[in-house]
Amino acid sequence: QVQLVESGGGLAQAGGSLRLSCAASTNILRMGWYRQAPGHERILVADFTGPGRTNYADSVKGRFTISRDNAKNTLYLQMNSLKPEDTAVYYCYADYMWRDYWGQGTQVTVSS
Repeated sequence: QVQLVESGGGLAQAGGSLRLSCAASTNILRMGWYRQAPGHERILVADFTGPGRTNYADSVKGRFTISRDNAKNTLYLQMNSLKPEDTAVYYCYADYMWRDYWGQGTQVTVSS
């Protein structure tokens, strides 16, 4: 059983920054971040598709950076130049041993 624990959400002003963290209970290659805004489906924000290979949603390219610390089994999402439309619950995701795992979600709210 994999556990994912997120932290780092909160309130930011437009143009500001936040950093999300996701601590996993084991080392996992395929991990990423999704978000879900009220009334909308959960969508991919960024993920690692393989060793050193990243993928970003067009809406966050150039503003968000996904990274990881394998020694700490921790995934990060650095979010810069935040916009009100980035407001959502952000979920950490892991694909491990052919199963999907999700964190509990962390709220990010960006005020204009």
